[in-house]
Amino acid sequence: MEHAKNALVKRVPGVLVLEDGRCFPGISVGYEGLSTGDVVFNTAITGYQGIITDPSNAGQIVAMTAPQIGNVGVNPEDNESALKPPIRGFLMRELSSRVSNWRATESLDDFLKRHQIVALSEVDTRSLTHHLRAHGSKRGVIASGDWNTEELIQKAKESPRLEEIDFVDQLTVAEPVEWSEPNTVVQNPICSKKIVVLDFGVKNSILRSLVSLGAKVIVVPARTSAEDVLKLQPDGVVLSNGPGDPARLGSIAAEVAKLLDKVPIFGIALGHQILAMALGATTSKLKLGHRGGQSVLNKQTGKVAMTSQNHSFCVNPETLLPEVEVSHVNLHDGTVEGLRHRKLPVFSVQFHPEAGPRDTAYLFEQFLR
Repeated sequence: MEHAKNALVKRVPGVLVLEDGRCFPGISVGYEGLSTGDVVFNTAITGYQGIITDPSNAGQIVAMTAPQIGNVGVNPEDNESALKPPIRGFLMRELSSRVSNWRATESLDDFLKRHQIVALSEVDTRSLTHHLRAHGSKRGVIASGDWNTEELIQKAKESPRLEEIDFVDQLTVAEPVEWSEPNTVVQNPICSKKIVVLDFGVKNSILRSLVSLGAKVIVVPARTSAEDVLKLQPDGVVLSNGPGDPARLGSIAAEVAKLLDKVPIFGIALGHQILAMALGATTSKLKLGHRGGQSVLNKQTGKVAMTSQNHSFCVNPETLLPEVEVSHVNLHDGTVEGLRHRKLPVFSVQFHPEAGPRDTAYLFEQFLR
């Protein structure tokens, strides 16, 4: 189906202003307003709807490095959460003038307006990406309309840092719920095990991956105690993805530590960082973070996989205890991409096996087996 372009008929100017004073003008194609957040870039070529609706992007203004965005529109099935998209802003070089995909139900610009997401097209995303690579992620303000630049710079400087916000408590479920989805097909029923997922901002595609393999999935609040998790009699526990600084979640890591010798555990993204903390390690913020495609080496097999990633923080390898080994490493910067306990059925990965390339989707099967 095709939707006529309507976002650029009314050319309302807009601008992204960073805390260091750099300005990047554009044209408003989303909600007309103002928003603050951490400005980052994502190198993914496709999957913009998943990026916008991924709870892991809470508090962030995301710039896409792909030259054109929006060509396949938006559809309800590709949302990664039922929550309101938590992204703080969206930046593009060019918004596609037409939507052409049989699954599309609305255009990207209509979706952005409906969810009140401030967005800009015609931004020099190449220059912005170069700036962020040189100086690291920055707090910023994205605004539509005419604003005083000095006023926006001050707003950026006064906005909270990513490390200062507790996102998980805002995004997690209120009470335990069995997850199901009408269109999820059990493609390869390798088990009927009960899996408890600690929800730190979980993506639908993680839950879908487990259910498609035959698992019964119970999603529980992030701060569920180890005792209450065990009362559900799970066959395994998944620590989900999510946004923000893992160092703020020490009390959650302490509860996960109580589960280590009780039940198999699989951590993904933020869940990987929390598991590392439960095993005694620490984390730190990266200069840029990883968003989009990244090459990862499996140290056990010697094989390289292309992975989808979305994180600002990493595990500090020098703080790992001897009983924990690094299973995967990032080939670009050597950061920790996976951990496994040498004796217990406990492992984790920093990347997203449910998203993008399917090179690592086998990890769900590995966990359930």
